[in-house]
Amino acid sequence: MAEARLSTDLYVGAYVRQAMREGVPMTVIRRGDPSSGSLILKINLLNGTARVLIEARFHEERVWTPALPADPMPDKDADAYLSQQADIDPDAWLIEIEDKQGRTWFPGKIVAL
Repeated sequence: MAEARLSTDLYVGAYVRQAMREGVPMTVIRRGDPSSGSLILKINLLNGTARVLIEARFHEERVWTPALPADPMPDKDADAYLSQQADIDPDAWLIEIEDKQGRTWFPGKIVAL
């Protein structure tokens, strides 16, 4: 039997509230499909650079993979990438996290696929 999954809008909302409670700004830049949209995270390191991570599944597990080889990348390049992805995948959720520590706040390890 397939595991029941929480809708993306509820899932994202829970992690936004958790990060905010700990004083870490997390903003939904663009809402995607409310029931099953994938996530793209921009982790603003607050030093002029950012990481962009794409949600993926690997052996039935949620993982995050860097969007581009330059990781971290200049903040303006991260914004350009997100803009491009918004045009390509209207179902994707774009989320910006302002965290000097570079935490994803969502479950799953970071891997290079």
